[in-house]
Amino acid sequence: MGCSFSGLNALYDSVNGGGDAWINENRFRIVRQLGEGGFAYVYLVKELINDSAAGGLAKKLKHSSHLSDDGTYAMKKVLIQNNEQLELVREEIRISSLFNHPNLLPLLDHAIISVKPTQETSWNHEAYLLFPVHLDGTLLDNANVMKSRKEFYSTSDVLQIFRQLCAGLKHMHSFDPPYAHNDVKPGNVLITRRRGQPPLAILMDFGSARPARKQITNRSEALQLQEWASEHCSAPFRAPELWDCPSQADIDERTDIWSLGCTLYAIMYGVSPFEYALGESGGSLQLAVVNAQIKWPAGPKPPYPEAFHQFVSWMLQPVAMRPRIDDIIIHVDKLIAKFSN
Repeated sequence: MGCSFSGLNALYDSVNGGGDAWINENRFRIVRQLGEGGFAYVYLVKELINDSAAGGLAKKLKHSSHLSDDGTYAMKKVLIQNNEQLELVREEIRISSLFNHPNLLPLLDHAIISVKPTQETSWNHEAYLLFPVHLDGTLLDNANVMKSRKEFYSTSDVLQIFRQLCAGLKHMHSFDPPYAHNDVKPGNVLITRRRGQPPLAILMDFGSARPARKQITNRSEALQLQEWASEHCSAPFRAPELWDCPSQADIDERTDIWSLGCTLYAIMYGVSPFEYALGESGGSLQLAVVNAQIKWPAGPKPPYPEAFHQFVSWMLQPVAMRPRIDDIIIHVDKLIAKFSN
């Protein structure tokens, strides 16, 4: 995972564009910053082809469909301060490399390089991860814009977006042993609008993905799982068994089904079904989740069929009664046949 071009990785004025980065033998010009969070930064980059690149990224990629038409990609740069963070990035790279599905964001290339800390910097490694770019933003970005305009997705688009998320999760859940994404939420779903077609939905960010099945046999293991979940699973979309784990429990991939139900609600209404608790005096998000106290938008004419509300409620059940991804897909296909134009 090293990079022989480490001495060439300098991001000069990267926020405003300019500067180059190397990922293995391929060179990229930084166009602009797309986002940041913690010690990670995401840039829009453009591949620079030269004779020494020996065909550039095109020669390296297994699937030509991942190649950009205009040479632009998204590059995630992670500043790594210690060995624990280094192992987390390596695990993200390993798990991301497992998946090959049109509704899961593929990792195209990666490099981890060693750097010397300075008086101004505290990190000793930098990771560069290259992905296809989707400039229409995430479901969360779209929800915020639509909310400001008082717009809603059509019934058909809700079902098609959700169906694509199910397809991506089915791929992850079909491994032996299954993998759970562990952070399904609107902020981790890229949306690409296509003229005359349903939006394309792609699940991204596998930094929290892990083998799904864990046997909890004592209180210490339950508390460890809760602590891990509090760091890696977004609270409004976190399954109740990750908030309050019994001392004897079998945890499986149905934690994702809970998050999927919350995400379906958010596709319709822009927020998790439990976020109302954050705005109530004395309200508790944890209690709302653990007790499955869903709050539906008020109004005499909800924009979606009651069958959608029943579908969400079906996913937000205690884990023993919660459906699996194959059950969800059968049901959403029935809804598509019934409600799509």
